[in-house]
Amino acid sequence: MNHDFEKILQAAPSSFVLLDKELRVVWANDAYLAVTDRQADKLFGKILTEEFPSDPDSDSGRMLRGSFERVFRDGIADHLPVIPYPISGADGESEDRYWSATHTPILDADGEVEFILQHTQDITAIYAAEAHADGNASMAQADVLRRAHQVAQQNLELDSSINFFRMIFEQAPNFMVTLMGPNHVFRTANAAYMQLVGQRDLIGRPLCDAVPEVAGQGFIEMLDEVYRSGKAVTQLGAEAWLQRNPDGPQERVFVDFVFQPLDNMHGDTIGIMVQGHDVTAQKMAEIHLREAEERFRTMAHTMPVHAWTATADGNLDWISEQLYAYSGVDKDSLLGNGWPDVVHPDDRAVSMAAWANAIKAETVYETEFRLRREDGSYRWHLVRAAPIKDDQGNLLRWVGTNSDIHEQKELARQLAELNSTLEERVEKRNRELEKLHDRLAQSQRVEAVGNLAGGIAHDFNNLLQVMTGSLTMATREIPKDAPANRRIDAAMRAVERGASLSSQLLAFSRRQPLQPRSIDLRDLLTDIDDIIRSALGEGMEVELDAVEALWPAYVDAASTQNAVLNLLINARDAMEGRGKLKIAIANRHFGPEDLLGEPDMVTGDYVEVKVTDHGPGIPAETLPKVFDPFFTTKPVGKGTGLGLSTVYGFARQSGGRVTINSRPGVGTSVVLLLPRAQSAAEPVRWHDPSDIAGGTETVLLVEDDAEVRDATAALLSDLGYQVRTAEDPTAALETARQNPKFDLLVSDVVMPGELSSRDMAETLQAERPDLPILFISGYSRDSIVRDGKVDAGVQFLAKPFTKDALAIKVRDALSSVQATAPEQAEDISDRPCHVLLCEDDALIRLDLADILDGLGTEVTETASGQETLDKLQTGHYDALLIDVGLPDMSGEEVATRVRQQHPNMPIIFATGQANVPAAETLGHCAVVQKPFGDRDLARALARLGILSHADAASGF
Repeated sequence: MNHDFEKILQAAPSSFVLLDKELRVVWANDAYLAVTDRQADKLFGKILTEEFPSDPDSDSGRMLRGSFERVFRDGIADHLPVIPYPISGADGESEDRYWSATHTPILDADGEVEFILQHTQDITAIYAAEAHADGNASMAQADVLRRAHQVAQQNLELDSSINFFRMIFEQAPNFMVTLMGPNHVFRTANAAYMQLVGQRDLIGRPLCDAVPEVAGQGFIEMLDEVYRSGKAVTQLGAEAWLQRNPDGPQERVFVDFVFQPLDNMHGDTIGIMVQGHDVTAQKMAEIHLREAEERFRTMAHTMPVHAWTATADGNLDWISEQLYAYSGVDKDSLLGNGWPDVVHPDDRAVSMAAWANAIKAETVYETEFRLRREDGSYRWHLVRAAPIKDDQGNLLRWVGTNSDIHEQKELARQLAELNSTLEERVEKRNRELEKLHDRLAQSQRVEAVGNLAGGIAHDFNNLLQVMTGSLTMATREIPKDAPANRRIDAAMRAVERGASLSSQLLAFSRRQPLQPRSIDLRDLLTDIDDIIRSALGEGMEVELDAVEALWPAYVDAASTQNAVLNLLINARDAMEGRGKLKIAIANRHFGPEDLLGEPDMVTGDYVEVKVTDHGPGIPAETLPKVFDPFFTTKPVGKGTGLGLSTVYGFARQSGGRVTINSRPGVGTSVVLLLPRAQSAAEPVRWHDPSDIAGGTETVLLVEDDAEVRDATAALLSDLGYQVRTAEDPTAALETARQNPKFDLLVSDVVMPGELSSRDMAETLQAERPDLPILFISGYSRDSIVRDGKVDAGVQFLAKPFTKDALAIKVRDALSSVQATAPEQAEDISDRPCHVLLCEDDALIRLDLADILDGLGTEVTETASGQETLDKLQTGHYDALLIDVGLPDMSGEEVATRVRQQHPNMPIIFATGQANVPAAETLGHCAVVQKPFGDRDLARALARLGILSHADAASGF
């Protein structure tokens, strides 16, 4: 059955009006228009409370609005039995009226309130009649109205209370929720809770459905236990993870809360009241504060300065570990007012007064005082403390530090002393500059003489060699009792004097070829005791005093003997051939302060030889000149003036120095300082004249000077050797290839032509690795001599030489090859093939790796000492090729550590230095000096048995 409800309502005698959600009039029947004195076209669309206004705080305003709110909230009809509500008529005059109204919800398809149908009755007349009631009927009717009015007033008051508590609930700063039933269905949730969990649909939904992310965090289980047991649960600072934004990540929150069970009148739990506070900000602040405090303590414990804190009244309440470690006192003993115990007594009163003033004024505390160290000494510290205040300026605490400024204080003291002695220091500096100027002048004189000596030495010594050879051969052809022998002896002595003069010039200019080795100077001087006594004469007594544990010196033996003899002869002459001389030999260590003004010397260990006489001494004006070349105080013909200058040049060239101290009337001391050797001393070897012999081997002699060549060939032939000659290196190579059957190459060093003597020797040794070579030269500074020292492994004989000297050197050269041949053969039979290459320069390392690869070896490359040591821990290698200068440690240190783990490993040092002490100390080492060529490296590998000589020759 279909009905037209609008038509039905329109025909009803009662008043009806239809309102939307905004309380806007949608429709009204004629009865409503009549009772309100309104017209449809002017009423429809108007908001009811605006068309019929009333004070919202009045009883009528609150009753009407409360009824509408209940309908919209609960979705059920609401009744107002009596409501006083004023209404204006058509003339605009307001009239107090009484109404009875019913508000019925009209729901939409989703069950939500869409409209409210108000059914209202104007009962003004009935209510007014109450005041004039008479009769039982009227009394009963009036009583009904009175009770209805009382109910309406009670409902109004109840609504007011509910609204008041709802306002408190909604605006409460803490979150509040009511959960009903065992499934914890949301009944109410205030704004603070919505802010906590994010705006979402909660009412009427179970917790696990409305806030699903809490599952697994323990809260649902806790609610279940409260509902089951009826006992409240409280937690502080509980951690939870909530997804406040549907598209965002879960956020970490901290809450204080209570789960309070709700019981019915029978005592059964029907729900749970959740109330709490979001303490996330507070908790995070506490976490950050703890982290900050931990960072502060960690930083304070690791800072090089002492750190401490104090309360507002100045009592220390925390001290870093550094201060306890520094002072050595018991922990916590300095807290409170105990800190002055470690302050220097002279500083204690001032520091405590300054601290008290800072506390009183609440200003920065800054002072300096001395703190006692664990060993009892005191060190200056700069002490600062800053006041920490809150936002209102109230002092909370102090944070302070102690910084060690002892060095700065000492520097300040020294600066003050320096300022007070400025004039003295300027004078001292002037004296030092004068000494430097004198040394510069001396150096320039040395250079000038050196250039002169170098210019003439080669040709002059060649001339002397011709004379020596010719005179030697002449003595064989003349009878021993012939008068000419005396002339020949005189000529030979003149040659020897000329050779000595040339040698002295080269020695002074530091250009003589030295062959240093590890020598015990006590044994060296003891060995020539007879020579010393013969040179000094019977009137002189010599005392030799050497320490027991004497260090070996790294020097040339013959040059050292000559230097000491020079000093002894000078001392003898000063004492006019009578008296006592003392030679003292001792160990000395020199630091940087001991070698000020000595740029050519390095700090370290030295062996000191001091020659002391008791002669008349040297006048002060003469003393600065004694080391000058050609300076002498001896009569004409008694001295060349090259004795001390020769000693000076030898000492400097050896890496040492010579100094002189003399007092007129007391005597003179000359101190010769020589570098300490890093290896054990080698035995002193001298050839017995009776052991000097020749041989029958074939010698290839290369000499560009025809006269020298003939004279030397004659000496060799006289010694029994077969001699073939060549005038230059090119001719020598042709001769050697045409007839390779010869046993020894004897070659001058400085010769004209495109091919040098060194290149010739390398070529021949590449073809014949076992070929011995003896170089002879009067001056060979840049060929086989580096930094004044003959290259390691090179056989060398200086011109002019005698027949005996030549015989000894030739025999030594031939014997050295014969002695090492079996050992080399044994090494080659099982030669290494895997080389570990350590070089920090990438380009040099690449070149060396290519060279080694060309020699048929396997190469592993490293760039630092530590990487090399690591490689040796994990791999097997047959040899080590290492640069001396590495970024993290020296190559010598690496080699020493390698030898400790691999005693038999061959090691090759690549260096630009004059010598590598570790090569001698460790043994079974070779040195190639930068820049070196392919053949240099190949020969070094062959000498150590890493390659056969044939492989070394065929590699290039």
